[in-house]
Amino acid sequence: MKVISHGIKNGVIQDKYGKRGACNENGMPVYSLPFEVLDAPQGTKSFALLLEDKDAFPVSGGFSWVHWVACNMTRNKIEENESQTAKDFVQGVNSWISMQGGQQSKELSAFYGGMAPPNEPHTYELHVYALDCMLDLQNGFMMHEMFRQMDGHVLDSFTLKGTYAN
Repeated sequence: MKVISHGIKNGVIQDKYGKRGACNENGMPVYSLPFEVLDAPQGTKSFALLLEDKDAFPVSGGFSWVHWVACNMTRNKIEENESQTAKDFVQGVNSWISMQGGQQSKELSAFYGGMAPPNEPHTYELHVYALDCMLDLQNGFMMHEMFRQMDGHVLDSFTLKGTYAN
């Protein structure tokens, strides 16, 4: 399995998918990164994803920043900005709901919350998982709930990386 994105060019995430793109009233970037899954394993029923920033650890108070978490994607291609418009998959809350993210509401945080590195260029990891099932989750779920339900159901995974500058 492989994941590609035309939003990442030469290892760099394009400006519009982060803080230099569209943001909500709380400053959270909302224009989501597109991607496509190639060569998914036989038996794949759905995909799940986690977009995280491990470089946020020193500036977030000791945790990886969750930018997007979603599951029950039954198609292999997600277009740009579909986090805001798609109704055919389920999205969990991102780290903008945290104290460090300004405690944005669950309703606004259950979408893509793009890149906004405060100190230096960060590397972002888009982890995509091919699953042999659908997960029993609703919009606004927490990341750990997805990983608990994925346990024993991951057929394959792929991590796509890109950097975004402050």
